This record gives sequence, structure tokens and C-alpha cells, in this order.
Amino acid sequence: MVCIVIALGGSLLRPEVDNRHTWLEELIIIIRDRVSAGDRIGLVIGGGAPAREGIDLARPLIDDVHHLDKIGIAATRLNATIVREVLSDAGVSVSGTIPRRVDEAVQLLESRPVVVMGGTTPGHTTDAVAIRFAIAASANRCIIATNVAKVYSEDPRNNPNANAFDKLTHDELQDIVGPDKHTIAGRSSVVGPVGVGEANRANMALNILDGRETNLIKAALEGNDFQGTIIFTERV
Repeated sequence: MVCIVIALGGSLLRPEVDNRHTWLEELIIIIRDRVSAGDRIGLVIGGGAPAREGIDLARPLIDDVHHLDKIGIAATRLNATIVREVLSDAGVSVSGTIPRRVDEAVQLLESRPVVVMGGTTPGHTTDAVAIRFAIAASANRCIIATNVAKVYSEDPRNNPNANAFDKLTHDELQDIVGPDKHTIAGRSSVVGPVGVGEANRANMALNILDGRETNLIKAALEGNDFQGTIIFTERV
């Protein structure tokens, strides 16, 4: 039996993703097959565009970053509900509620093979939540499914010549995403800096991949080679 936590970027649920209904259907089949094989899977869903739009609307009126974070958390829980209901309707044994805390999610995962959640508290991106979930559940690894192919030295949308990496240490990834702290609500990076710091301290392996390609999610879940970036620690 394998336990794996997946952070699904909220952007993967948006209309700009080609054939997103087919994408979601394929994802459900993959999860169902892994459950049939005896795996336990935690899914943490990001807020994506709804979170950013809500935060942008309120930002001129709200100075407190924690209050802005609460808007983003609400969006993540909406997206998590979509995924949970689709899984349930497909016959997958999934937790009946969207947990609000990591310890609650871990407890639910003991009785159901699949748990779906969104954000938890202000100051923690869903990447950080997924990594904390993986650590608390003693997961084998945490998959970060986003909308970029790999980790790059810079944002490839701004610099087409940015370097792509197949493997990085946690420290190297931290240098790319920035310091281990949360300062700006709605900020997007390939992995949340706070989560990277926690993965480093816990020696939690990360698989970062393009979640728009469900075959990559499937390969990472099965422990096979995949196109993306593996994050590891140099500590023994």
C-alpha cells in the first residue's frame, strides 16, 4: 500500500485548460484505479483564478493579508467540493466532508482511501497544505501538479531562455521560489515557498509536473519515470 498526496493547482480546473472535462474524467479514472490497487490518496485543490480574482477585487479595500487569504481559502474549498463530488459520483470511496485542518484530513484518510481538501488557515498556500498533509500522513511523496512542465530558473513566460531542471535539491528549489515565508496573498509560484521549507525539514520528496497531462500524474502516482522535476534532499 502506498500513500501519496497530490496538490492540484486551481488553474487546472479553469476553462483555459483544453478539454478540461476530459481531463477531469481521466483524473477520476486514475484515482479510481490507484484506489483499486490499495493506495491511499490525499488531494489538495488550489484556488486558481477564482481566488486571484476575489483577492484582486478586495485588495484595494483590505490591508490585512490574512483577511485576503481567507478569500483565497474559500475558493480552494469550492474547487475541492467540485472534485470531491465528481469522485463520489464516480463511485470512488472518498471522504464525505472537506476537512478544514491537516490533522482532520489525516484522520479521515485512515477510514477512506481518498480525502479531498482545500486550504486551511491564512498564511499557508495549498502547496504548503499538501506538503504538511503528506508529512503528517507519512506519505511516500507529494506530487505538485501545476501548469508548467518543470521547475525553471525563471518564469519561462517572461524569459523563454530560462533553464529547466530535471532534479533539484530542496535548498536549490528554495533559492528559486524565495524565502520560507508568506507575505503576499494570491502570489503564484511553481511551489509555495513555505511548503518547500517544510518539505526540506521533513525530507519529503516532491514530484513537480505539468498536471494538464494526466499521464504524468499517473506515472508519478505509480512511481514510474515522468517528465517533470524531482526534488530531493542531500541529507542522509
